[in-house]
Amino acid sequence: MDIARLRKGSGPTVRRMLLGSELRKYREAKGITRGEAGHHIRGSESKISRMELGRVGFKDRDVVDLLKLYGVTDKSLIRTMEQMARDTKKPGWWQQYGESLPNWFQVYVGLEEAATRIRVYEAQFVPGVLQTEEYARAVITGGASNPDPAAEYRIEVRMRRQRHIKGNTGVKLWAILDEAAVRRPVGGPECMHGQLQRLMEFCDQPNITLQIIPFSVGAHAAEAGSFTILRYPDFGLSDIIYLEQLTGAMCLDKPHEIDAYTMAMERLSVIAEPPTETKAILKDMIDEL
Repeated sequence: MDIARLRKGSGPTVRRMLLGSELRKYREAKGITRGEAGHHIRGSESKISRMELGRVGFKDRDVVDLLKLYGVTDKSLIRTMEQMARDTKKPGWWQQYGESLPNWFQVYVGLEEAATRIRVYEAQFVPGVLQTEEYARAVITGGASNPDPAAEYRIEVRMRRQRHIKGNTGVKLWAILDEAAVRRPVGGPECMHGQLQRLMEFCDQPNITLQIIPFSVGAHAAEAGSFTILRYPDFGLSDIIYLEQLTGAMCLDKPHEIDAYTMAMERLSVIAEPPTETKAILKDMIDEL
C-alpha cells in the first residue's frame, strides 16, 4: 500500500478514495465480484461500489472482513487500513464552518481537495480558487453594505482552497476563462486591478495554466455555462464533472457525460489564446482600467 500518496493533512474524502481504491485492487486481484464481496459483509453490490469510489465512510469490521476475503494476511497492513477506516469518519476542515457552507458545497470541497488534476471553464467570474480576498468579498456579498456574517466564513474557505493549490506541485490546475469573466467589473477599479495582478502572478506558478477566450471567438463549445472537471489519477477513479447552480450543484460521473465535457474543454483550449499570451492580455486589461 502506497501510504506516501496519503498527503499529510488530507481530509476524509482523500482517505476514503485511497482506502476504496486499495480495496478494489485486492478484490480484482482475487477475481471476486462486487456482488460476492457485498454478500460477504451482509451488504450489496452497490454498497461495495460506493465504498470503492470513496463515496461513503467505512466500518472497521467491513474493512477487516473484506481484507480476509481478499486473502490479505499482513497484520501491519490490516491495522493500517483499519485505522484509515476510522479516519474516514473524522470531519474535514471545511465542516468547522457549519451552516455557512451548504451541504452540497461541502461535498465539492472534499472532492476538490482529493483531486490532483482540476480543469475549470468559467464564463462569468474569476474562479473561486484564483480570487483575491477583496474580489471574493465583492462576489459573495453582492456589494451589500451589511453582508451576512457567514459571508466572511465563505471567504475564508475560498482562501484556504486557494492555498491548497498555490505552489502545490501535487495538484495541477488548468483554468480557461471567458474574456467576460476577467473584464466584468467587480468591486470597483482598485479591486479589479488587484485581481488581474493576482492572475498574472498565478501565470508564473508551474502547476497552474491559465488561458483566456477572447470575445472575437464568438459562440463556442461551452454555451451551457461554467463547469469543473476533477480528476483522480492517484486513485484510478473516473473523472467527476461539477456543475454549480443557484440553489445546489450536480456531480456527473457517467462515461458519456465525462466524454462530452472533456471534449468541450479540449475545444475551448484550442480556441483560447495560448497560455504564453495570458500575462500580456491581463497587462493590457490592467492598463485599460
